Amino acid sequence: MFIDNVELTLSSGKGGAGCVSFRQEKFVLKGGPDGGDGGRGGDVFFLVDKNAHTLSSFRGKNHLKAKNGKPGEGRKKYGKKGESLTVVVPPGTQVIDSQSGEVLLDLTQDAQRVKFLEGGKGGLGNWHFRSSTNQRPTYAQPGLPGESKDVRLELKLIADVGLVGFPNVGKSTLISTVSNATPEVANYEFTTLTPKLGVVQIDDLNSFVMADIPGIIEGASDGKGLGIDFLRHIERTKFLLFMIDLANYRPLNEQYETLKKELKNFSCKLDERNFAVALTRMDALSVEEAAYKSEQFLKYLNLPKTDTENRYRFDERFAFFVQENEFTQEIERNIPLFVAPISSLSKVNINPLKYALLEGMQKRSGDFA
Repeated sequence: MFIDNVELTLSSGKGGAGCVSFRQEKFVLKGGPDGGDGGRGGDVFFLVDKNAHTLSSFRGKNHLKAKNGKPGEGRKKYGKKGESLTVVVPPGTQVIDSQSGEVLLDLTQDAQRVKFLEGGKGGLGNWHFRSSTNQRPTYAQPGLPGESKDVRLELKLIADVGLVGFPNVGKSTLISTVSNATPEVANYEFTTLTPKLGVVQIDDLNSFVMADIPGIIEGASDGKGLGIDFLRHIERTKFLLFMIDLANYRPLNEQYETLKKELKNFSCKLDERNFAVALTRMDALSVEEAAYKSEQFLKYLNLPKTDTENRYRFDERFAFFVQENEFTQEIERNIPLFVAPISSLSKVNINPLKYALLEGMQKRSGDFA
């Protein structure tokens, strides 16, 4: 089960009480105070583990607490420190204050370990309270209470390229073709119910991570469909690939504008993210029809068909567009890096797509948070 949002109460341990004790040994009359200090309560840490992929380990858990410190003992013996609590989370987890909504921690690096709550200090034993006027103190300090915080853990998957499209447009087929991911692929909508990550291997030195989320429908940013629950997972992606279905009953421009609108309504940062467009399922149409629809879509975007500088070697039978600007130059963010028809089943333009995405992700990756 994929769980990406849980609410917890986290508490550090209480400090142990100081000890009231007096030295008692043979031949030692009227031994003085020797009560030891209580042990400090356990701390609460967050640890990022790349082998964890969901927050499902917290299912059914409401309150996680570190151990209390042990009380002090006679002969000035310190109490044992309480065992700390380590909360293991996957990369991309945010710790959010349940009351204020403030992001307290943003945990993105593997093996990152952060102290979140500090355990209570142990109380002083009566040995500390001896004086010339009070040689027999009969009191000690209690341990201080630990800290407690109500938090919400939210997981936002970290990926280089995020796939965005309506249900059943070929996102799962593409990610299963170009990466090691094995999502469910079927001829009905919403086959993808949970986000999927896949590593796209280009060569021995280059690779990137691709994320597939459930299909977005119109009104997703208002809570309709499944996409709203997972739109947060593409907030951290460096590059977006819009998947527009050539064989869908919706016009290409309508699919494109709806997706852009939903992303903008959900997050202004997503609307500014660098992106490209893949026109999918071209194998479901004739060559002539796929080429015609592609050219009409380029005209709608006011983009020329480019075949003079085919840096990625796209199949020239079909319309495609590639930015001729140098990627290091600043260009308008609402212009895609490229527009190209693809077929994941027939593997038409798949290898050029991989190289184009790699260059776009490396050279034009926007800031993400």
